[in-house]
Amino acid sequence: MPRIALFAGSFDPMTNGHLDVVRNAVRLADRLVLAVGIHPGKAPLFSAEERLAMLEEICGPLARAAGCEIVCTTFADLVVTAARRAGATILIRGVRDATDFDYEMQMAGMNAAMAPEVQTIFVPASPAVRPITATLVRQIAGMGGDVSAFVPAAVAARLKKKFAKG
Repeated sequence: MPRIALFAGSFDPMTNGHLDVVRNAVRLADRLVLAVGIHPGKAPLFSAEERLAMLEEICGPLARAAGCEIVCTTFADLVVTAARRAGATILIRGVRDATDFDYEMQMAGMNAAMAPEVQTIFVPASPAVRPITATLVRQIAGMGGDVSAFVPAAVAARLKKKFAKG
C-alpha cells in the first residue's frame, strides 16, 4: 500500500521553508499531495492557479528525483477532509519554533479526533529557514526588498513582477 502524505498550506508565496519541508516529505511518502488552502475571507497575493504552478515547477523535479509522485491541488474544507479525499494517511506539518509546535500540537490533536486514521508528522525546519514566513516575504517584496535568500529563484522573479505592476 503506497504511503500518501498531504502537506497543506497557503503557499502565498512558496518559500525556502516550504521547500525544506518538501525535501523531507518526499523521503517519507510514495505520493506527496501539496494542497493549497483556499479561504474565501482572504485575499491572497497569488491566485490559486499561480500557487499551484509554482509548486509544480519547484517541487515537481525534487519529488521525481526522490522517486515520489507529486500532486498539487486546492482545498477549501478541513485539512482532514482533503487528506481523506486524497487517500492520505499522513499529514506533514513544518515547525520552526516552540510557538509553531504548540499550535501544531493543538491542530494535530483536533485532526486526530476527527480523523484517527490520519497521522500528523512534524518536520522540523532547518536552522537556515526557521525565520522565514510567507507573510514576511510578502512584506519585504512589497516594499522593494530583496527576497532572493528566502524563496526559490522562480518565486523571487514572480514576486518582482507582481510588485512591479503595482
